[in-house]
Amino acid sequence: MADPASYRPATGSIPTSAGVYKFRDPDRRVIYVGKAKNLRNRLNSYFSNPAQLHPRTSTMVHTAASVEWTVVDTEVEALQLEWTWINEFNPRFNVMFRDDKSYPYLAITMNDEVPRAFITRGKRRKGVKYFGPFAQVWAIKDTLDLLLRAFPMRTCTAGVYRRAERSGRPCLLGYIDKCAAPCVGQISVEGHKDLARSISDFMSGNTGRFISYRQKEMAAAAEELDYERAARLRDEVTALQKVLDKSAVVLSVNADCDVFALVTEELEASVQVFHVRQGRIRGQRGWIIERSDDHTPAELTTDYLRQAYTGLDADAIPREILVDTVPADIASLESWLSEQRGSRVTVRVPERGEKKAVLETVSKNAKEALLQHKLKRSSDLTTRSTALKEIQEYLTLPEAPLRIECIDISHTQGSNVVASLVVFEDGLVKKRDYRHFAIHGEAANDDTASMYDVVSRRFSRYLEQMSSDEPDERFGYRPSLLVVDGAGPQVTAATRALHDLGIVDISVVGLAKRLEEVWVPDDPFPVILPRNSEGLFLMQRLRDEAHRFAISYHRSKRAKAMTSSVLDDISGLGESKRTALLRHFGSVKKVRAASVDELCEVQGIGPALAKKVAAALAD
Repeated sequence: MADPASYRPATGSIPTSAGVYKFRDPDRRVIYVGKAKNLRNRLNSYFSNPAQLHPRTSTMVHTAASVEWTVVDTEVEALQLEWTWINEFNPRFNVMFRDDKSYPYLAITMNDEVPRAFITRGKRRKGVKYFGPFAQVWAIKDTLDLLLRAFPMRTCTAGVYRRAERSGRPCLLGYIDKCAAPCVGQISVEGHKDLARSISDFMSGNTGRFISYRQKEMAAAAEELDYERAARLRDEVTALQKVLDKSAVVLSVNADCDVFALVTEELEASVQVFHVRQGRIRGQRGWIIERSDDHTPAELTTDYLRQAYTGLDADAIPREILVDTVPADIASLESWLSEQRGSRVTVRVPERGEKKAVLETVSKNAKEALLQHKLKRSSDLTTRSTALKEIQEYLTLPEAPLRIECIDISHTQGSNVVASLVVFEDGLVKKRDYRHFAIHGEAANDDTASMYDVVSRRFSRYLEQMSSDEPDERFGYRPSLLVVDGAGPQVTAATRALHDLGIVDISVVGLAKRLEEVWVPDDPFPVILPRNSEGLFLMQRLRDEAHRFAISYHRSKRAKAMTSSVLDDISGLGESKRTALLRHFGSVKKVRAASVDELCEVQGIGPALAKKVAAALAD
């Protein structure tokens, strides 16, 4: 690796104006592209103290062998040039959001003399209007099939169209009235373009006039006793209404906006967007990146918005873009978007109302997409095998960790202390072996005491099962690796608990969430797994699952504690009778003030039980 000082430019030679810079490696490959309002300040930040940089940024600076820059007039130009170079050079250290799937679109070739409607997953072409993306290909196939009943435009390929022209006979769709057959002159070229414009307008959200026009024409045809035409118009209205029903209404006003949500974790980030037109969801899309590193949510928001709107037609960019995080350089971003659209574009975070509710829904979808991405990754046999092998190698374990257990402690300021134990076998969850632990007494004083208590209890059961004639397999198995949520102190407590039980063949490590450091016993320095390694992804998922399981148990304990009362400890007073007392008197305080005769007025409370209740509450 190169010493950054060897290629650091002289401070006075760096301009103070806005610009874009490129770091290159010894082979002159571009490895990072960035922009800055002040090039001198930004570049000096890379060289002033490389040791304090984020690990990935530090790696980039030491990998590079030179840096160069280009001065521009405005921050908007810097934004554009940076993105142009990122797409041109594909630098290894730049964050790139990638589609988690190839989404289908409805495309209409408006630039053709005889426009064509078709479904595509390919790159966007100039002069073609795109609608979507759709989450499922069958959804857009159904939509196109319904649209053709009302707007029978061409869907055939160029070869099929030319063959029909030469033969003078339309294809099958022409015979079944799902194509107006411009190939044989059944409709004029201009009339066919009107059909294409009608589909485009309908998919853009201008739906009302098409349905109302057909309803009026249907009524007129019925009055003229032209029932065949009335039936055809009825079918067209039904088809168009079904298309509308397929897109959920999320806003009561006919607003056009794109709604983005970002979910970030230590190693991954997920973005989802709903394209809302005329108050209805017209498309949905998502991206996943695997290394968010030192990029803040604001910077990631700028990156994905720039990527989402690069290369789009002006009418594909709405006037309003809703996000959950204010992007970095929002003024420059809005200027660039406005320039792309040709009119004012605003980017904002909704604070209340329907748009805030839509944003929350998009955020849920982003979280679900990230979860599905993790599940898909963990279910792959090759990926799991690689992860287990990496964990064994990096942590120098004596055996492959085919069974891993993880313990997490959860509490609220020292109250309702609980712990969870989750189990992964062969890299997959084994929920049947999950366990909860309630922690009381001195063990609940701090996290290390709690960890010692839980490890002691769990592996005491393991020793019992080993000597049992009918062992319980849930506690009888020995894990190859025990992971605790925490750093050195938690690892020391868990190791001490195992040694006190005489168990020396189980490896213990701790996973600290702050920097994803793996702590091993008797080592003052943590092990740092590569941030893109499968082993670290598996360890993180294990820790997150233990945390989720502990939190759910803690919340249930806390909720139960908040709803408990002194009535719970009175023998003979079951749940239904406690409920009857509280419903009759309104509170425990009023039950305490009631006489024995007043208590007997409650259904199910006899004299003996009333005396017992009064005595218990008098203490």
